[in-house]
Amino acid sequence: MPAAHAGAPVAGLRFDLSPRALDRWNPSIQAASTDDNTISVFDVIGQDYWTGEGVTAKRIAGALRTIGEGDVVVNVNSPGGDMFEGLAIYNLLREHPGQVTVKILGVAASAASIIAMAGDEVQIARAGFLMIHNAWTYAAGNRHDFRAYADYLEPFDAAMADIYVARSGQDAKAVERMMDGETWIGGSKAIDQGFADTLLASDEVAAGNEKPAALAVRRIENALRASGMPRSEAMRLISDFKAGLRDAAGGGERDATDPGREATQLQVEPLPRLTFPLTK
Repeated sequence: MPAAHAGAPVAGLRFDLSPRALDRWNPSIQAASTDDNTISVFDVIGQDYWTGEGVTAKRIAGALRTIGEGDVVVNVNSPGGDMFEGLAIYNLLREHPGQVTVKILGVAASAASIIAMAGDEVQIARAGFLMIHNAWTYAAGNRHDFRAYADYLEPFDAAMADIYVARSGQDAKAVERMMDGETWIGGSKAIDQGFADTLLASDEVAAGNEKPAALAVRRIENALRASGMPRSEAMRLISDFKAGLRDAAGGGERDATDPGREATQLQVEPLPRLTFPLTK
């Protein structure tokens, strides 16, 4: 498998969750059992602002150091997220000296599908899905900025296409068409098309504990962003709304998805009011 280009992001550019991937992701799907050589990718890729959680390259690197040079199992159920983190995690797994077995328990979408391709062996649940597409993002700026953003995204699309082609053995043009169309690939079809090797046994997949509040907040933020609202405004609006609910209930406690208004004001710089998604 080829190495992935995982260059540093340019100022003002980050990769966000696909709304459709987030809608199809069921966070309750987890592995029925794990052991000391198992890494779980059960959240968004990259650190999530609202929960402080998420799967990062730093976390995966630490887990691999703990495991040592032995074989590793990577369980995946993720809607994707930050492309830079996904490519970096892919490279870490490809460089691991032991056997890497990836098990797709639910969804491996977007950046998570790149991570899944790092396995020496890839297994997928019969009801599991891979989703592949071109890199997409929300961006802000003038027409010159948008031309620069589009040019900047091209090598990442090419890197992803190379990885999918190397894994599946399919024609590069066919894979590019699949990425252009945001393609969802079910378990059996993923094996037929070369993206996975075998189906998982049904008893390897179990339902865990959902985080409904965190998932709801992510969906609300994605909907606001898709409407054209800058991320800073979306986060401020959600924090204000949640603060109002707490006040109405007569409580002052914060839940795990709320960074607090003070933290929002400290961490978020204002963005221009006009933003457009580069792709659907």
